[in-house]
Amino acid sequence: MNLKTVLTFVFIAVSYTTFAQKCSCEDNFYWLKKNFEENDAGFQYVIDKKGLTEYQNHNNLFSKKVKKIKDLNECRNVLFDWLLFFRPAHLSLAINPDFANKSLSKNTESEKKWEEVTLTEDQLKKNLSNISQPGFEGIWISDSYTIGVVKRNNEYIGYILEAKGRKWKPYQVKFKIKENGDKTYNAVYYLGDYSAQNFSEVKLIGNNFLKIGFVSLKRSFPNTPESNPEIANYIEAITTQKPFLKEISNETVLLRIPSFEHTEKKAIDSILEINKQLILSKQNLIIDVRNNGGGSDGSFQEIIPYLYTNPIRTVGTEYLSTVQNNKRMEEFIADPDWSPEERKWAINGLEKLNANIGKFVSLGGSTVQERKSDVVYPNPKNIGIIINENNASTTEEFLLVAKQSKKVKLFGTTTEGVLDISNMHFVDFPCKDLVLGYSLSKSLRIPGMQIDQKGIQPDFYIDKSIYDYDWVRFTENILKAN
Repeated sequence: MNLKTVLTFVFIAVSYTTFAQKCSCEDNFYWLKKNFEENDAGFQYVIDKKGLTEYQNHNNLFSKKVKKIKDLNECRNVLFDWLLFFRPAHLSLAINPDFANKSLSKNTESEKKWEEVTLTEDQLKKNLSNISQPGFEGIWISDSYTIGVVKRNNEYIGYILEAKGRKWKPYQVKFKIKENGDKTYNAVYYLGDYSAQNFSEVKLIGNNFLKIGFVSLKRSFPNTPESNPEIANYIEAITTQKPFLKEISNETVLLRIPSFEHTEKKAIDSILEINKQLILSKQNLIIDVRNNGGGSDGSFQEIIPYLYTNPIRTVGTEYLSTVQNNKRMEEFIADPDWSPEERKWAINGLEKLNANIGKFVSLGGSTVQERKSDVVYPNPKNIGIIINENNASTTEEFLLVAKQSKKVKLFGTTTEGVLDISNMHFVDFPCKDLVLGYSLSKSLRIPGMQIDQKGIQPDFYIDKSIYDYDWVRFTENILKAN
């Protein structure tokens, strides 16, 4: 399951002072508490570790807090703080977009409006033509947004020029970057629901790539050619939304996989099949999964034959069976993108879950599954997987599988550590004002091999003295030396 760790939200465009006639924050708190206790797969695991007394004290504190809250945004923040007792990720709590849109439509002129920069794209381009080294200033694009950046006093302000399929409007402020005085920067970036996320990492890489935390933007104007081809290759890899494979030297091919979402499985499988002979002709294979937050285990299965050297053991998971939880399996069965084999697995799984309501159920048939193959390819001889702190969930599962191969080494930084309690499910609160995301499964690895809050460490740590755009070349040089 793809995810980014959900942090406490601190700002939203509209004040929801009277957010529901029948659902107070106190009502929402008690519904959340009961629903989480009954359905989250990691609830009892944490209670067993921390103790019931600590949990009761936690509840007593928050039951007092929620009595005083009248604003939905403040309520959401406090309720999410309550959830953090259990774990920092594979949890979410968001204002329901439908509810937010209705509230926005009722918003009056007297209520607070979102900050804007009223500068057209043509006006911005004219202003930029007078700047020899624009730095952060310019026009930047991502998959969803075109953003203009101007400097006002000691801040760089990014504002919307175009938002594809999003509720954001032209000229609304999307982010702010502020210099700390030591040539480092902090930023506040407003997410899709207008909530704020703070970042301490802001980097301009080369001339045309801006990195704000996990947000990546590519400059579209003024676009200065990159003198370093490594930077151009890096920008291509980090900004792509689709997997690709390319030959980067006579000995090495690079496979870039930005996501393991189930929707990307066909593309990943197709690339591997089309380029099979190329991959098998090279001594080195580099798999770049930086910023890949996860998805579906099925999406990486066709990679395994290329790295296989010996039997691979995978410790299974248990699903908590409840009436509410099992609805996710019903959604899988109805998904038109699922193959007949996947749908059959879901149907059999649902039958087993429904027969064991209230229990943890293993859908794999055994605690540990072992994958064996009679085929071990001589090439690629060396495989380097590039990882970073934004790898989580299914991507970490892939790494646990891959690192069992004698061919594989991991390069980069420690992963996020979000795997033990997983497989998220989302449900509306009774008044449809909030949406809860919680987890359905618990790994049988724990507590013997915990990944959550620890992460997976690289075999070769890439420290900050090595630029992000040099990670691929650094990895290739190590592989070549073996």
